Amino acid sequence: MTEVAIHDEHVERLNLDDEPNLVVIQVYITSARRSYEIADHYRRRGAHVALGGLHVTSLPDEAALHADTIFLGPGEDTWPGFLADLRAGCAASRYVSRERSLLGVPPIRRDLINRHRYLVPNSIVVSRGCPHVCDFCYKVAFFKGGKQFYTQTVDAAIAEIDRLPGRHLYFLDDHLFGNPRFAAELFDGMRGMGRLWQAAGTVKAVLEQPALLQAAVEAGLRSLFVGFETVNSGNLSEQRKYQNIGRDYAEAVRRLHALGVMVNGSFVFGMDHDGPDVFDRTVDWAIEHGLETATFHILTPYPDTALHDRMAAEDRILHRDWDLYDTRHVVFRPARLDARTLEEGYWRAYQEFYRWAAIWRGAATKHELGGRLRHLAYAGGWKKFEPLWDVLIRSGQVVHALPVLEAILSGFGRHLPQSAGLREAISDEGSAA
Repeated sequence: MTEVAIHDEHVERLNLDDEPNLVVIQVYITSARRSYEIADHYRRRGAHVALGGLHVTSLPDEAALHADTIFLGPGEDTWPGFLADLRAGCAASRYVSRERSLLGVPPIRRDLINRHRYLVPNSIVVSRGCPHVCDFCYKVAFFKGGKQFYTQTVDAAIAEIDRLPGRHLYFLDDHLFGNPRFAAELFDGMRGMGRLWQAAGTVKAVLEQPALLQAAVEAGLRSLFVGFETVNSGNLSEQRKYQNIGRDYAEAVRRLHALGVMVNGSFVFGMDHDGPDVFDRTVDWAIEHGLETATFHILTPYPDTALHDRMAAEDRILHRDWDLYDTRHVVFRPARLDARTLEEGYWRAYQEFYRWAAIWRGAATKHELGGRLRHLAYAGGWKKFEPLWDVLIRSGQVVHALPVLEAILSGFGRHLPQSAGLREAISDEGSAA
């Protein structure tokens, strides 16, 4: 019988003294150096080492120096063939994904996951990729050569959800609303399961699919990650973020809050239309509209993206130290900002948004006392208690905080409030159909 183990260095210390026959490492850009160190170590010990993931697909020749086998693109279609070849003693050095489908993929071996090490052990992915193609997106390169976006069957997704214990789910899909028909059937199947869940969607989906959004809330949606990306409209066409052009960001936030859904807004600094005022403008907008949480990023030209190709052609790439391609450091020459101003502005944005005074201002935008308290609890807990989260993760006790998260989320969406504007939008959508 083959013994299989999964280890995650994010939450545990690795034991590198073992002698496995096969080592498989998922590599992303900021883990590349460490991944190569581990790969080289195990190859010296005689193991067959396979590397895959975003970074390997973007820079296969670099990764191949540290592996016996590399995988380009998603692995659902290539992994079974590799295992057969490995058993036969003829594993290839490179496997390239061509057939994109989730049909017949076996259930996830969740028994191999150390659930107690994670605050959100019930993470789930029911689709692959995204229907949009943005210049700065790392995932576009990963899915080249085949379908850019595809889903499980609804029955398979519901079966996977049903296997998960507890109430909370975190959908890690890039765009859970990307296939409206699939999403509608998924939410219909989830209704009545008593789940509380978080996911990612777009401004376009929130504004153009109000009935689908309502169905998501009725199925348990309580928090949505939304890629607003920038408050400068000129940046959107430059980065091919076409789905955001001409959209009313404030109306999208209002609709989500009207349904009791928290908003985690994502913003990117350093695009070519950004000047020194972009940091304060972005933070003020986010606080003024009551976003519960925000994540900020420095624009990063990942290898094999259209953004990287454009900046390389303009000789704006500063270096290839992948450890610093983490959206926290400046790795290119900005157009209207110097590198120091951009990096300092990024850190200041976090500091200003998560100051207690700012959290109170954001909470004050909520009309009900319960909404204000939940805003304070979630936004404050997100950043103000980071040292505590670190201790809990390192001690393997973080899962005990999950009931607190569920309690906060259960308060959102409880009454499914629906404003007159939202009712009108749903009515208009129905008439258009």
